[in-house]
Amino acid sequence: MSTTTEDRQTGQQGPEQQVRIGQGPRNRRELMAKVLWIGVWLIFLSSPVKDLTSGHHTAGASAAGALGLTAFVTAYLTLVFRNIGRPFAPRVVLSLLSVLAVLAPLLAYTLGGAWLGLFVYLSVACGATLPIRAAFWAIPALTVVMCLVGLHWDERPDDSLLLVPLIGFAMVGVGQLIRTTVELRKARATVAHLAANEERLRLARDLHDLLGHSLSLITLKSELAGRMLPDHPDKAAQQVADIEQVSRQALVDVREAVTGYRRPRLAAELAGIQVALTAAGVTAEVPAEPGLADVPEEAESALAWALREAVTNVVRHSGADKCLVQFTHRQTLDGPVLELCVEDNGSGGTNNGPGNGLTGLSERLEKAGGTLEAGRIRHGFRLVARVPAAPAGDVGSGA
Repeated sequence: MSTTTEDRQTGQQGPEQQVRIGQGPRNRRELMAKVLWIGVWLIFLSSPVKDLTSGHHTAGASAAGALGLTAFVTAYLTLVFRNIGRPFAPRVVLSLLSVLAVLAPLLAYTLGGAWLGLFVYLSVACGATLPIRAAFWAIPALTVVMCLVGLHWDERPDDSLLLVPLIGFAMVGVGQLIRTTVELRKARATVAHLAANEERLRLARDLHDLLGHSLSLITLKSELAGRMLPDHPDKAAQQVADIEQVSRQALVDVREAVTGYRRPRLAAELAGIQVALTAAGVTAEVPAEPGLADVPEEAESALAWALREAVTNVVRHSGADKCLVQFTHRQTLDGPVLELCVEDNGSGGTNNGPGNGLTGLSERLEKAGGTLEAGRIRHGFRLVARVPAAPAGDVGSGA
């Protein structure tokens, strides 16, 4: 299963250059995008504006209509634009909706059927801000009010009769999507926080298990050596030798633990390269994590390093706009292997031979029993890394 991403983003800014669902604008680019998106829907104001400038009303009616239209648009934009991402308090939402609910029928009833388009905005506001149950009652109700106002002017709002409820209920779905996205973002932040806390606890447990016994033993033997030193220097020397041996073993254990913590995991690298490629504006096809049950930890770590190095080259040096990542389990003469293939349509960087990154990567793979192939292809550059996959019966067997 693969995920294709076509978002065009740049550098380390990530999604900042896109209008994010459920969040307010963070920079001028996002602000302009949101203004443009909301401004497109102001086309329905053309009829009221045309009616005001046609000269069909008295000067006082035109002034009142212009003032009412300005208040309506201000309340609408404030409610819909500001309420996305950082919602108002329910009292403020109801107040602004009340302003819209009063102005829309009042202006349409007093100035003519050309003002019936205001009910579209009222429907959008209800769908975007009200709870789902309240919106399901409010949208049909305002549709009925619009029909009654239209009958007052002997107009049959056939198109509006369908448009107003449809766009209102569509905004109900959009509002629900925004709320779900916000909740998902909060849930992810909570999961990340819990994962970090769990990792801290695991580190604390491991350090306690690794160093607690060794440090206690070192302390005990140091006290013994101190007591033996005046009368039994030979026994004190033996205790000092034991202290040295225990401390060296503790140092080895700590180094092994740190190496384990620093070892990259393929799942984490897959998630990281998806973000990196997307941020660089590269259309990425990245698969799900392959089956790793039969891959030794050292081999998985080497493959993760290979994936990181390959994607780093794609982002920094290739100039590519497409990248394909594939994992394949193969049976070779030397046994089963897991193969990683990273292919892009870029230039492949400079022509000065393999860089330090690829050289170090090749050495790392050889240490894990794997191989590396990298070079130009007809339409880009390809890196292939292979690591051994032990037979299922050998996994976890003792030495």
